[in-house]
Amino acid sequence: MDEPSPKRILFFSLTYHPFIGGAEVAIKETTDRISPKEYSFDMITLRFDSALPKFERVGNIDVFRIGFTRRGAKISDFKKFPLVFNKYLYPLWALAAAIVLHRRKRYDAVSSVMTGYASFAPLFFKMLFPTVPYIVRSDDGDPIDYLKQRVGVFAPLFKRVFTKADFAITTSTYLERFVRSMEYKGPLAIVPNGVNATHFSQSYAPEELEGLKNTLNKKEEDIYLITTSRLVTKNACDDVIRALAFLPERVKFVILGVGPDEEILRALAHDVQMENRILFLGQVPHADLPKYLKISDIFIRPSRSEGFGISFIEAMVAELPVIATQEGGISDFLFDAKCNPDKSATGWAVDKDSPEQIAEAVQDILAHPDTVAQVKVTAKKMAFEKYDWNLIASEMQSAFDRVCIKR
Repeated sequence: MDEPSPKRILFFSLTYHPFIGGAEVAIKETTDRISPKEYSFDMITLRFDSALPKFERVGNIDVFRIGFTRRGAKISDFKKFPLVFNKYLYPLWALAAAIVLHRRKRYDAVSSVMTGYASFAPLFFKMLFPTVPYIVRSDDGDPIDYLKQRVGVFAPLFKRVFTKADFAITTSTYLERFVRSMEYKGPLAIVPNGVNATHFSQSYAPEELEGLKNTLNKKEEDIYLITTSRLVTKNACDDVIRALAFLPERVKFVILGVGPDEEILRALAHDVQMENRILFLGQVPHADLPKYLKISDIFIRPSRSEGFGISFIEAMVAELPVIATQEGGISDFLFDAKCNPDKSATGWAVDKDSPEQIAEAVQDILAHPDTVAQVKVTAKKMAFEKYDWNLIASEMQSAFDRVCIKR
């Protein structure tokens, strides 16, 4: 007897590898761990960089790229002419590509990666092919009010992104509330993002770590605060820069990441005379991230909003104490001894827009090494038990099964 063919799922996303954030990482990590004998995945995304191929297999996903391009395009170029028009035209371009692919492959389900302009494409596809299940997936990091307002005059159509869906997947209880507030009433699964626990808990030879410290000019007495994030307003790197004024000069801030706010942050560092205490290291390869975490002392990202926040979990696995707000999905895993006395602490919570509280949390961590040691153990244990990608991939496949198997 012939083996049954794998179920086919088509994703829609404005960006995908190599232009990645937490949502895109989650799609790759989960699909890489789902057997190709069970599921076959395609992705329609924007090309941006003319050097990228129009078709490429990335992990377990066949990636089809469309749209305007510029040679050597970077994330900062996405809001410039002509690339800025890509997100507005994407729904129709992607729909046309999806129709062609569906005639050839016959999809068992289509899914958004995040909500927003890209999610209009699977909505339109659902309208044309009503028997094909449509999954709305929310892995958004912006505040709920902004998520609802950003589509402007298309707000009524945006609501249909949710009400026409057959199934919903969110990465946190915060985003579950968002999806429900958009009047989605169907079945829903919360599947958080995860962490490559083996990758971020790996050990390095002492000389390799010393070499990186020397490269970054880290002295023995220095304390490195580190963040891994896109340089956008919601991630609040500006608050960390301002907090340095309340901390000893040996406390430095290491920023891994790029984004549209980089020049604003550099200007702020100059204005508050903290340039010599901040290292803008740009985009660091994912393979090297654990090494940078290992030579740092505290992970910090005082987000103004967050759908989930994979970087926090990665830092916990790397055994760094974590300072964060409890905005959005962060409250699902960041528990503070004072704010959450009924739970075992996994980090230090601060209010958003509070450089003074950030400084106080840093001072508390430096003053209480025994407490820090216990919090790190608790946080790492939680990360391994709840957020390992192998577990998350199994949960994601279970969600797909609920949609596809009953067809």
